[in-house]
Amino acid sequence: MPRALAVDIGGTKLAAGIVELPGPVVTHRHTVATPAQEGGGAVLAAVTQLGREVLQDAADDGLGVDVIGVASAGTVSPADGRITHATDTLPAWAGTPLGEHLASVLDRRTTVLNDVHAHGVGEAVYGEGAGHRSVLVVAVGTGVGGALVVGGEPMVGAHGVAGHAGHLPVPEAAGLRCTCGRVGHLEGLASGAGLRADFLRRTGQDLPAREIAALLTGPDGAGPDRDTDHADSDLVVAAYAVLEASGRATGRTIGSLLNVLDPDIVVVGGGLAQAPHPWRDSLTEGVALEAMDPVADTRVVISSAGPDAALWGAAHVALRRAGSGLL
Repeated sequence: MPRALAVDIGGTKLAAGIVELPGPVVTHRHTVATPAQEGGGAVLAAVTQLGREVLQDAADDGLGVDVIGVASAGTVSPADGRITHATDTLPAWAGTPLGEHLASVLDRRTTVLNDVHAHGVGEAVYGEGAGHRSVLVVAVGTGVGGALVVGGEPMVGAHGVAGHAGHLPVPEAAGLRCTCGRVGHLEGLASGAGLRADFLRRTGQDLPAREIAALLTGPDGAGPDRDTDHADSDLVVAAYAVLEASGRATGRTIGSLLNVLDPDIVVVGGGLAQAPHPWRDSLTEGVALEAMDPVADTRVVISSAGPDAALWGAAHVALRRAGSGLL
């Protein structure tokens, strides 16, 4: 059975394990906090140590591992697995020669992907996209990312930037500053951070996205809407409005991407994909506003893969590129 060490590098958590495919099965899992504020060197050292520990555990059980697949926050150079750009979530991470370092120190062929690209492959091959050749994955969480996966390979682009769905303009975000510094992009409104900022503008109250969503979640999980006894609550009305705007704007972007990419299926993941009504209905409305007739019936489904998808995807691509006969 093909087997790889997979590592997922995030701003708060580092996770690693042995991934056996085509299961996918994750064993020998280790998880530690990311020493993000100590700088890129500390993160690289922690990743290296984590990899060593997982490989040793596997060796103790008689398991050989020939390749390493990494999913990392930041923009990844397709040529050598170097981190070219990163946000303040991982200070001084940009410039880290991640692929070269791990290949040398751990003595195994190493493939590095952006974490959203890796997650997209995991979802496309082993999640809701399984059985489809071309899968568009859009992740709506703290930020908004995406990946187009064709035949099990992520289309990363010349600079490793392909899939940045959050940086397309939408009318709902007009005048709002995005995390990239531009104005009017989807991420400035529809991400968790954007939703929080929109709620603050409307109410003067600063609540995390999960607490905003909770305002619309009743005991039965359906939650109040405009026609309930809760409709006179300013906070509930504002929560409804920001989720409606976020969902519609995300749908518009998906509709536009359908026109450009024409995938077999679209999978929407991330924390906001689980948001209560009206987010999902508004998403459907937004897709219909932008998608041309030939692509209007493309299925748009919610992710079911879970947090291990990035490990699955990193392992899959690493093994595929190493020439595994089963992938």
